Amino acid sequence: MPPASTPIPGDDPVNPLHSLPIEFVGSFPSPDVRLDPPQPEIALVGRSNVGKSSLLNALVGRRQIARVSGTPGKTTLLNAYRLPGFYLVDLPGYGFARASKRDRQTYRRLLDGYLAQRAELAGVVWLLDIRHDPSEEDWTVQEQLAASGRPVLVALTKSDKLGRQAQQARTERLTALLGLADDQVQATSSRTGSGLSTLGASIFALVQAEKGA
Repeated sequence: MPPASTPIPGDDPVNPLHSLPIEFVGSFPSPDVRLDPPQPEIALVGRSNVGKSSLLNALVGRRQIARVSGTPGKTTLLNAYRLPGFYLVDLPGYGFARASKRDRQTYRRLLDGYLAQRAELAGVVWLLDIRHDPSEEDWTVQEQLAASGRPVLVALTKSDKLGRQAQQARTERLTALLGLADDQVQATSSRTGSGLSTLGASIFALVQAEKGA
């Protein structure tokens, strides 16, 4: 099995995030936390067990910058990572049915508050499992993302579970279902590295656009 940061043949190997140093800043229970210095923030949002921590590690070319667990719901706080000029922010997954009702409400308040209030938010990477159509909770989150007015990139995770024709068909279907432009949706695999170069370049472009605004 190739390392997570190794692209499959034919994938563009140039990922601007791979060459950047990254530092874990901390875990925070409030969407109002002040990160120092203030910089644009790119949030990673998705259902529990969609692969946010794995994607983050693969995007930045590190194996364990974010802790990966086989148990859904391990990310329960706002986890911030500092790169030169911006932050990556990993938010708790939504839809974890095995968490208590109180915990689910706490996770959702953190997500909702961050998306609605965060002035530094420059864009969102929304993770969806390529194999499944959006759930009811996914549709609710899409409404929140639209209301936030921030740019959204969709990372379709676990594309290595499908053949290439099925990947293409599922990508086209989900792009149409979500009503998004083709360049907003990218099939990805944290295991093979497929699609991560393009996603990394798109994230970098969001940051540059925010700085130029």
